[in-house]
Amino acid sequence: MDPLAIIDKYYPEDNRLKQILLVHSRAVADKALALARKHPELNLDLAFVEEAALLHDIGIFLTDADGICCYGTHPYICHGYLGAELVRKEGFPRHALVCERHTGAGLSLEDICTRQLPVPHRDMLPVSLEEKLICFADKFFSKTKLEVEKSLEKARKSVAKHGEAGTRRFDEFCRLFL
Repeated sequence: MDPLAIIDKYYPEDNRLKQILLVHSRAVADKALALARKHPELNLDLAFVEEAALLHDIGIFLTDADGICCYGTHPYICHGYLGAELVRKEGFPRHALVCERHTGAGLSLEDICTRQLPVPHRDMLPVSLEEKLICFADKFFSKTKLEVEKSLEKARKSVAKHGEAGTRRFDEFCRLFL
């Protein structure tokens, strides 16, 4: 599987949006791989981690987030499940789950219903260790400050705005991977 070929298919122009996606995704992949290598006892699939981390945000171009050059029609929170649909069409259902389940610290059906989020009504929580790792690594990088890795405190604070359940999941990720 060649994640960059899939990205090229949906981002054919070399423009600012593609650069944002590539830089952000590479940073997430590198962080996830570094954390995985610190925990050989977890037997994580490193090739999958890298591929899925590179693809986790592929759906952003379908959303409306002009601050990062996204001029689609969907709310930004939809990028995960929209990206998952693209990656499933490419024949990679396991990678698609990472796309779908990385938003926030994952979204439970209860979160979605309570907050009336404009996403499909189903659990979108990371399940596998690889999904959890990529979700966790993603919290350390924004798409507006590409060169800056957030501190653990800032990453936790960004998850906290999504509610207490997200914070608990983030704390679980810390126990697993730090």
